[in-house]
Amino acid sequence: MNVRNMPWLGRSISVVSSSDPTLVGNSGLIIDETMRTIMIQQAGQKLTMAKNVIRFTIDEEENVIDGSLVKQRPEDRIHRRYRK
Repeated sequence: MNVRNMPWLGRSISVVSSSDPTLVGNSGLIIDETMRTIMIQQAGQKLTMAKNVIRFTIDEEENVIDGSLVKQRPEDRIHRRYRK
């Protein structure tokens, strides 16, 4: 199963690139996900990032996920089919 279709809560995330340069390099544990945002916990602080401005990896996978392509509710994203 592709990592895009799995639940992301409790998994680690690392931002690879972003249109907002202050978000690049942020990493932490995913504690919440909505249709348009991902909230992570890093060093005891919570950080909310918009999905449409980041590209990221989950659990140090080699596949980079474009946040603008996964702008669905988590429960809808799990059942969606993505192009390869």
